[in-house]
Amino acid sequence: MADREVGVLAIGAGPANLALAAAVEESGSDELADETLLLEQFPDTKWQRNLLMPWARSQVSFLKDLVTLRNPRSRFSFLSFLHGQGRLDQFVNLGTFHPFRWEFSEYLQWVAGSLERVGIRYGAQAVRIDPVRDAQGVVTGWTVLLADGDTVRCRDLVVGGGRDPRVPEVFAGLPAERVIHSAHYLTRIAQLPKEAPTRAVVIGGAQSAAEIFFALHEDLPASRLTMVVRSVALQNYQTSKFMNELFFPSYVDEFYDSPAEVRAQILDDMRFTNYAGLAPPFLDELYTMLYRQRMLGPQRSSVRAMTEVVAARVEGEGAGEEIVLDLRDGRSGKVEPLACDLVLLGTGYDSQMPTLVRELAQRMALEEIAVSRSYRVDLGASARGALYLQGVNEQTHGIADSLISVLAHRSHDIVTDLLARRAVPSRGAL
Repeated sequence: MADREVGVLAIGAGPANLALAAAVEESGSDELADETLLLEQFPDTKWQRNLLMPWARSQVSFLKDLVTLRNPRSRFSFLSFLHGQGRLDQFVNLGTFHPFRWEFSEYLQWVAGSLERVGIRYGAQAVRIDPVRDAQGVVTGWTVLLADGDTVRCRDLVVGGGRDPRVPEVFAGLPAERVIHSAHYLTRIAQLPKEAPTRAVVIGGAQSAAEIFFALHEDLPASRLTMVVRSVALQNYQTSKFMNELFFPSYVDEFYDSPAEVRAQILDDMRFTNYAGLAPPFLDELYTMLYRQRMLGPQRSSVRAMTEVVAARVEGEGAGEEIVLDLRDGRSGKVEPLACDLVLLGTGYDSQMPTLVRELAQRMALEEIAVSRSYRVDLGASARGALYLQGVNEQTHGIADSLISVLAHRSHDIVTDLLARRAVPSRGAL
């Protein structure tokens, strides 16, 4: 076991904490940069690593990268990455604001490799967080336990590892080897025999569900596929320029200052800007694929709208074992079984705080996790050690909080708060 101490520890080296690392290096404080460490559970940095299909695109403009909206001259920009890789001309010639997902993922790894002062430790999975307190019970820092038994101590902690995958209760009793969440798609699908005549059912009607439904046609070419959607039909994201203004970083202030009931209404009104919809170009491509099947055959795929899974079970034994889903038709109310070999979940992520944060809050007896405008959890005015949360604050900071759109400005807000707190150590937290 090894024990290390740093000033700022950030859990996760995805877009959120890489944006923070870039902001720290550009803050002008070499001391802060030298004492900042990122932990990444994987051996590298990838964005949505299990949905890096070669045709999948980002739905967000490349100008909303890790830094540009904060500092257009930053050396960590997506355009700097393209220029450094010698492919800026080719990208410009594509005529798009939306890079391929794999290309944006490569950009993140490039940013990670371009950091000069902030450190990254790979293969380091955080499994527990404990507060460090002084004799008066005041929080002075944090101890993070890693899966390999090592510990890292810090004064300030940033949790930016994303939410936990959501597995609806109806599927909880199925064998793990028969259920694949979109968060694990590429890793798990590669372990299956490609030419097997698999009967696969995809659950969900949003972008991730549609992408794995589309990908299965190539990844399991002998499969028969069913997509189960609760809504009346697959539909586009809302992409009007008026709605897109609500993703401006400047809108975070307006949202945060609104009463709770107004925030709830806004989130509900904005649901189809990010959830329960598909990017319009991809929706057209999916429809065209199904059209070709109907006209030319073979018709191996179907989309069942207004349908809900009300029960799931295993039937049979050995080679004859199969999953049976009870599907309820929303029009007639009729329930009928559907047998399959594999269930794929495009059901998104749990709306609760990540397990790591909830367990910490329970140990600290926090009745609620209240987050300031600067993304800092309220631990009392006397606390010297701060806890910041990235990407899980939709209820207080708006629907864009889980997206790339606000990363550059959010990292600036957190760095500004970190530096301000260090400037007045005798007063503790501001």
